[in-house]
Amino acid sequence: GQIELYTHLPVMKQLVEQLQQWEFRVCGVFLVDSQFMVESFKFISGILAALSAMISLEIPQINIMTKMDLLSKKAKKEIEKYLDPDMYSMIEDSTNILKSKMFKKLTKSICGLIDDYGMVRFLPFDRSDEESINIVLQHIDFTIQYGEDLEFKEPK
Repeated sequence: GQIELYTHLPVMKQLVEQLQQWEFRVCGVFLVDSQFMVESFKFISGILAALSAMISLEIPQINIMTKMDLLSKKAKKEIEKYLDPDMYSMIEDSTNILKSKMFKKLTKSICGLIDDYGMVRFLPFDRSDEESINIVLQHIDFTIQYGEDLEFKEPK
C-alpha cells in the first residue's frame, strides 16, 4: 500500500536482495483495489504502477485485483474485461475522455507497449470465495517454485 517504498526509496530492493542472499525464494504480490480499476484510464494507471514495482524490484510478480466481493454485479461484469484486457479497446475507451492529441498519442503508445509485451495480467481475489484464494496461492507457489525441491514419495 505504500508505493513510495519502492519508487522513492531503495529499502524494498535492499530487503529483496537480502532475502535472496539468504536463499529465500521471493516474488512480489502487487495488490490493486478492484473498485479503483472500473474505468479504463484508471486501469491503465494501475498497470503502470504494477510495471513500476516489477521493474524496481526485479523479481517475479503476481498482480491481484482485490476486494472483488465488494463490487456490485454490474461492476463485476464490467471488470471482467480488465482481467484479460484487450489494450486496443482500452485505447478507444480512454481517448473518448482525453481531449488533447498529445495525451491520446501517449495513451495509445502505452497501451500498445503493454499489449505487445503482455507483462501485466491481474488475478481476481474475492476473500469470501475459497476457490479464488486457492487460485492466487497456486500462482504464488508456482512463481516461487514451492515444493519443486521436495522428494517425490511413492504412495503405499
